[in-house]
Amino acid sequence: MCGNIMSALLPAIVPAACRATAAVIFLHGLGDTGHGWAEAMAGIRTPYVKYICPHAPVMPVTLNMNMAMPSWFDIVSLNPHAEEDDTGIKRAAESIKALIDQEVKNGIPSHRIVLGGFSQGGALSLYTALTTHQKLAGVVALSCWLPLRNSLSQSMISSNKDISVLQCHGEADPLVPFTIGCLTVQKLKVMLNPSNITFKTYPIMPHSACLEEMMDIKQFIEKQLPEINKSII
Repeated sequence: MCGNIMSALLPAIVPAACRATAAVIFLHGLGDTGHGWAEAMAGIRTPYVKYICPHAPVMPVTLNMNMAMPSWFDIVSLNPHAEEDDTGIKRAAESIKALIDQEVKNGIPSHRIVLGGFSQGGALSLYTALTTHQKLAGVVALSCWLPLRNSLSQSMISSNKDISVLQCHGEADPLVPFTIGCLTVQKLKVMLNPSNITFKTYPIMPHSACLEEMMDIKQFIEKQLPEINKSII
């Protein structure tokens, strides 16, 4: 459906409880699948929103001694100055853009779609939102970083200069340190409208999610994807 980069497995989906007028596409982290996040999204679901949690393909990951695991792209190191998988990141972003296009064909316009993800998935969601021509409703970036940040510039962003971003990070994160989250939000505020960027932090949260964060995500989704007046449907 979305080229070779997307796993052959169909995405885990939490269908809308009524007619879907909006969608959330949420990307899992390294070594995970979409199922866990689909379950998490089901816990904060909004009735008219469809939640789509695709699965990354399995590939060798340099960071983990070349072990094969679900991964959106290769990761050499989590050091902010490390070499990055330029080709893999761009290929993965194209696969997510194709998934957005598929939802548009299904009747949900791109401006009614929130893109999000956790860790590596959050990184990919940020990069995709900044490089796509599809106007999106918002981005949810959890415990992540901005890939290829040195090659990105304000002039490269076409459709989403004013996009709303919810970035969340645990202050006790041992894998993607809190400092990386801070550097990421600083970069985003230079590239995007800073008044549309919200950075939420959680003092004792490690590289995971918590109930407070999930409630913040739910509030953000409902703000960016308000219910459409039934009389105009």
